[in-house]
Formats: sequence, structure tokens, C-alpha cells
Amino acid sequence: MKVTICGAGRTGHLNAVLFKQRPCIEVSVLTNSSEVAETWAVGDGLWHAQTPDDLILTARPDHVGTDPRTALEGADLVVITQPAQARPALLSRIAPHLPRDRNVYVGAIPGFCGFDWLAARAFEGRDNVVIWGMKDVPHTAFDLLPGQRVRMGGGKAELFAALHRRESAESSAALGAMLNRLYDAPVTMLQDYLEITLTPGNALMHPAVLYALIGPGAPFEDRPVDAPICWWSDCPLAGAELLEALDAENQAIRLASEARLGIDLSSVKPLRQELIEAYGKQIEDDSTMYSLLRTNRAYAGILAPLVPNPDGPGLVIDRESRAFHEDIAFGQALLVSMAARLGVATPTIAKTYNWARDYHGQLAAGAPDYVPTDWPEAQ
Repeated sequence: MKVTICGAGRTGHLNAVLFKQRPCIEVSVLTNSSEVAETWAVGDGLWHAQTPDDLILTARPDHVGTDPRTALEGADLVVITQPAQARPALLSRIAPHLPRDRNVYVGAIPGFCGFDWLAARAFEGRDNVVIWGMKDVPHTAFDLLPGQRVRMGGGKAELFAALHRRESAESSAALGAMLNRLYDAPVTMLQDYLEITLTPGNALMHPAVLYALIGPGAPFEDRPVDAPICWWSDCPLAGAELLEALDAENQAIRLASEARLGIDLSSVKPLRQELIEAYGKQIEDDSTMYSLLRTNRAYAGILAPLVPNPDGPGLVIDRESRAFHEDIAFGQALLVSMAARLGVATPTIAKTYNWARDYHGQLAAGAPDYVPTDWPEAQ
């Protein structure tokens, strides 16, 4: 089986190494970085991943390059790991080079921000392209040295994937078999892609912590941070409390979607329950959201996106972070739009979304343009 991974960032690098641990898996990596491609071509081509127990996994991808035609030739499975803001251009770039003589399974890890709608627009008229997404990343990953090494965080106990509504039961079974060849954790196929779109994740988690760190009345609203801090093990109590309010509103969107569309989205569980089920014994204290975030060993060492303060000493939030350009400009924007169409009040989501857009100053307004204009009526 040939797998083409689009993106050589943290998730792409880690998955390339993990997939090559499996027998009879060919791995091709499509990257935007000519430097990463050249390093692979002229050196030994070995990529490394450090596990949570400090083992070093090593593998050589079969191909690393910037040309989509070469990277995608003969692909059975395509895994998109690039952030949401990069996906529209990426799908347009790869569409002409996907195999046409058989089914090719094109999906995103993770599959949030309405990837199914985006891919359906990009691959319109290509019935052999099977669109899918995974509920979350199988492992956290951090401390990337591009084209060389990455650190692997904790893994999920169970993985979940779903297909676009246009796909068949046969395609679902085939995808499940492919994914179960690639991962140690069992992969369960979900019934509706909205189970992925509404899964509580970064679109709730990162904005909550950002607001609690640098938002109105927060400790770093008007001053830089003195030293690096971690997203989760340093999460303030206010961030955890805000996250629970955001999560409650996400559940309200889920319930309204169920009622309007007549579907079962019960797999979209409250965030705290999702995290407990995903990470289990890696969490030392799951009694509250606050204690869970701060004691989850799978999250340990993941740094908040801070950069040197251009106006003096200390550190400030990086405005180029995915927390802004993906989680807010795509993830939260989508939730705000879905809530409005369903008639669901989401004051906390709207508060954090509007604050983040004002703070950043250059994020696009409104939902991504690939969201169907007639959703939810046309489902």
C-alpha cells in the first residue's frame, strides 16, 4: 500500500516514521520545503521520532519532494496534515495528479474545520476520490527539527474516522482496513462526518487559553511573558473554566444539529469525557478540567506559541500561530456560522472569536467559503 503524506510538519513527520515501521507500506511525503526535500535526497534520508519513553524510532521515507505528480503517483491513501488555512490551495494543487484508474482515499488528520465540504468542492466530478477525515491526531507531536526529528507525545487509546456523506459503505470498510494497518490503536468508523466537525478540540481549547492569558483582564494583557510557558501544564484556572463554557455551547450546536438533521451525533461527547477516554491513565488527576489539562502527561512539554517581544524584553504570543490562523479563523468561524444557521446562542464562542480577531487584526471574517450555502437544509 502506498501512502502519500501532504505536509512535513510535526504530524506529517511523525506519521511518516510510524507508517514505515509497518511491513509493506510505501511512504511518500509531499512538502513545500525544498530544504527538507534536498536534505532527504543528498543525505541518508533518515527521519527520527523520540517516543514518550525516550526510544528513538528511525525510518527513511521512500520519497520526499515538492512535485505533487511524483509524490502522488500510484497513491492508495493520501493523508493531509497541513493546517486548515493551507488546505484549499493544497487540494487544488494535488487534484490534477491523483490517480484516475481506481479509488484513491484522500483525508485529513485531523479532519476538522469542515474538511469534507472543502474536499467535495475541490474534487467535484471525481467520483473515484473517496473523502475522509480522522477525528483527532493519533499522537501529539512537538519539538520538530524539519526533515530530521520530532518528539512524540501521548497516543489515543482509540481512533475514529468518517467519510463524506457521498461515500459508500464499501468505501468505509476499505478505509477502515487501511487505517487499521497503519496504527496500533484500533480505528472505528463513524456514521456521519459531523461527528468529526463538531468534536471538541483546538477550536475550543486554544482560544480559551489565549483569552485567559492575554485577553481582557488576563495576567499578560498589557505586559510580555517573562519565560516560556506550556499550553496545558501551565493552563490558568480561568482558561479551564472558559473552556468548559465553550464546550457547553459546542454541545448545544451538536444537539441542534441532531434535531434539525435527524441524525445521531452522540459520539460527540463533552470535552472532558473525550480527553479521559482518549488518554486514560496518562492523566494523573481527571477530577476537574483544570486538573486534567495540567496533569495529562500526553500534553506535557507542549509550549505555547511565544516569540521574542519586538518592543523590548520578554515574550509575546506569535500572531503567525495556527491558534489564530487555523483554530480561530477556520475552526471558531465555522462554529459561529453553524450556530447562527441553527439558531443556537453561543455567546462565549462569539466572545472569544471576536476578541481574537480584534487582537490579531488581520484574520478574515466569516465562515470558510467552502461551507455549503444551503446547510443544514440541504442535508
